[in-house]
Amino acid sequence: MSPVLGMLTLTLTLLSPTAAVMTPPDEITDVAADAPAAIRLFFDRQVEVFGVRVYATSEVADGKLLHAAAILAQYLDNDADGRADNARVRRRLTAARAAMVMFVDPDQADSFFEGLDDGDLDGIEVQDLYADETHPDGAATGVFDAALEEVLHLITHVGYARAHKRQFAEARGSALAKAMDRARGGYFENVPTQYPDGAWYTYDDRTCDYSCQATEYIYWGLTSVLGAQSFPGRLDEIAHEWRLNTAAKVQATDRRLWRLLRKKRWKLPTVLPDGDYAAPGPSR
Repeated sequence: MSPVLGMLTLTLTLLSPTAAVMTPPDEITDVAADAPAAIRLFFDRQVEVFGVRVYATSEVADGKLLHAAAILAQYLDNDADGRADNARVRRRLTAARAAMVMFVDPDQADSFFEGLDDGDLDGIEVQDLYADETHPDGAATGVFDAALEEVLHLITHVGYARAHKRQFAEARGSALAKAMDRARGGYFENVPTQYPDGAWYTYDDRTCDYSCQATEYIYWGLTSVLGAQSFPGRLDEIAHEWRLNTAAKVQATDRRLWRLLRKKRWKLPTVLPDGDYAAPGPSR
């Protein structure tokens, strides 16, 4: 997994699950009563973005919670018109009751997940994010903002992979998977002992299966195209996993991925989120 939001006192609320229109940001709320008991016991606040919730523990600063929620809003509503750009993706996320779960650090996350029994999350699908890796304006100080990664993981894994299976399914044969197999130098169900010479995507976490590898691959590709991976010193940090840290490199080398990410019909983000979401309200 992968800067402070300062004086931002804005949150994101859902006007209508059907219309999926964002109101102007308002306030952080208590965890909703319809959240699973395990969520209500461990988390004390939430922000809702197009029906997708961001839950946070009491130790997570409001500014970081709001920043993560704003990143989620900007990824889903990249043109900031108050509506999710890809309605099919939004519907898949809300159908799965997808949520970000925000902890202060990995130890707190371990405490939560290790204490869960089967069924405790009542079928909701979650992606974790830590406050200690969430850095608004991090690139300006040479630090990567993990909110850009973890929030995107939720959107692609639960949203795009299910809304557009032929293109984004995290399984062999999809357009994304075919591009990934080429980037890795072949098809590998699991992480190989050594990647072939010439591979530019060489993720090495052996706990990461093929689906996980695809989640990481689209994250690396899209954030590189959007400019998140090109600040000074970043390539040195990530080259053992990913070598194409700029849009120009992706376009020149990973042409299959470039074409997939740039095709307008999928309505993927074209502007890197910065945590400053200011969509118009429905009455404006």
